[in-house]
Amino acid sequence: MGAGRGGGGARGPHGFTLAEACRRAGVSVSAPYKHFADREALLASLALKGYQEQRRRYRTALAAHTAPAEQLAAFAVAYVRFAAEERALFDITFLAGLDKSRHPELAQAGGALHDDLMPVTSAIAPEPDEAFELLVQVAAAAHGLALFQQQDMLPVPWNTCSSVEEQAARAARALAGRHAH
Repeated sequence: MGAGRGGGGARGPHGFTLAEACRRAGVSVSAPYKHFADREALLASLALKGYQEQRRRYRTALAAHTAPAEQLAAFAVAYVRFAAEERALFDITFLAGLDKSRHPELAQAGGALHDDLMPVTSAIAPEPDEAFELLVQVAAAAHGLALFQQQDMLPVPWNTCSSVEEQAARAARALAGRHAH
């Protein structure tokens, strides 16, 4: 966590301390340390769970379609839905500022996105660099929309879950259309 969020490294992704989280959960402050070396190890474990849950969701979404553009749209919808439904996991996974060099399992889990989506984007844009560019653009659009919704940056009629999901799907389809050969 950067010092700019929540007053420093002692605070979690939503600005509360680990001690406060333990109080809310009804466990002693020392309880997490029986299983984890430190706060970062606990957050890394939760982030890994977030990556795994998100991957499970978007793989299910990809499998529901055969057309690559629709697969990307389904991925984008699954991404923003995960952010809305699993906010704490999303925040820990993507906003906790964990050092992936200290937690290579997180880098590997994040790389799974590439492994799952490159075949889809390659079906649209056969050139590897262009396929990767499409992957980044779709993921960035979904991530940005998820954050916009969480931070109430979209006007009220468009800041609903269903509206943001549709916006993510449209963005993915539009990006796929721009890269189609």
